Amino acid sequence: MAGTTTAPTSRSASADRLPAGVYLLGFSLFAMGTAEFLLAGVLPAVAVDLDVTLSSAGFLITAFALGVVVGGPPFAVLSLRWPHRTALVVTQGVFAAAIVAGLLGGYEILLLTRVVSGIAYAGFFAVASVTAISLVTPDRNARASGVVVSGLSVAMVAGGPAGTLLSHFTEWRGGFWGVVALTAAGIVGCLAGLPATPVGADRTARPSVARELATMRRPLLWGIYAITILTTAAYMITFNYLAAMLAGITAVPEVWIPAILALFGVGAFAGLSIGGRVSDRRPHLALLTGAPAIAVLSVVLAVVMGQVWAVVPAVFLLGVAAFVLNPALYGRVFAIAADAPTLAGATTVSAFQLGISITPVVAAVSLTQGASLTSVCLIGAGLAVLAVPFILLDRARQGR
Repeated sequence: MAGTTTAPTSRSASADRLPAGVYLLGFSLFAMGTAEFLLAGVLPAVAVDLDVTLSSAGFLITAFALGVVVGGPPFAVLSLRWPHRTALVVTQGVFAAAIVAGLLGGYEILLLTRVVSGIAYAGFFAVASVTAISLVTPDRNARASGVVVSGLSVAMVAGGPAGTLLSHFTEWRGGFWGVVALTAAGIVGCLAGLPATPVGADRTARPSVARELATMRRPLLWGIYAITILTTAAYMITFNYLAAMLAGITAVPEVWIPAILALFGVGAFAGLSIGGRVSDRRPHLALLTGAPAIAVLSVVLAVVMGQVWAVVPAVFLLGVAAFVLNPALYGRVFAIAADAPTLAGATTVSAFQLGISITPVVAAVSLTQGASLTSVCLIGAGLAVLAVPFILLDRARQGR
């Protein structure tokens, strides 16, 4: 009897497991995403070494974001007729080469190569998402996208801090050399573990620039992009100022601040796992759970920031709420643009980055007027609330 029950269970578990290629893509995104989170941790050392002001060094972060926002969609169009594996390897190669060139040059070269690496990063992200859904059946698109995006949460939790620690012992360039090595490993993994022609290539028509551009005219897509920008800005505006609030308001010892920040990343990883399993069948459940939860938790953090016992679990839960949204957002994009997903996927990456990039501007509106640091949490709550009508509208349109 034991034999008759074990075999089906084993087959069911095997069928539920995603292909190894999806996890390879997540690893590669972790390697490249580490470069985004690493620079903030070594910015003072970069400014001193390159003999520039701290604000000038900060433009290096802006340059990367600009490359992601502006360069991703055009690259997606240019590489549309390439095999997915070729596009993935090329973008990783350009990314690694740009980092190496930046490490060997001065400030101006580093600034230029940050733009180039941002473009390559956005291109990889977009093609990786499309490749992941080509490796699975349509009912697992959101889950596969969630695994790919989880590479970013691992980069936030482990990659950035580990790279910063490595740079502490090897000067600031050491962490970036580590990123180059990890990206090279990702290239090898993609060459060895991904098919030259996507398994699901027969599920879509031959790539067409005209069809991709026509898809971008669908109002449903732009509603999802609005949700993406608003919700991303909603949680990132709190996260970006969290260290300052922990030090200045919560009065947490400096040694514990990285651990509390890492809790956000742990929550993000949990949120991606939950969202990936829910979003394939009920994407709006994930969206209507995540956005209001961000709003509530942001208000909670503004109120209890002085109490460490309340702040710690709230930071973890904010990570869960924030990233439970991502698989649902990707799932909706690929459902709306199923016949032409590449440009739509690239624009989704740009929307995420735009949401991150506008947070300093939005926060400055409040902080320059003398408001307390916790005002950024309330702004985040407001942005999350603004996303809810767009989610409800998308649900109604999908029903029609």
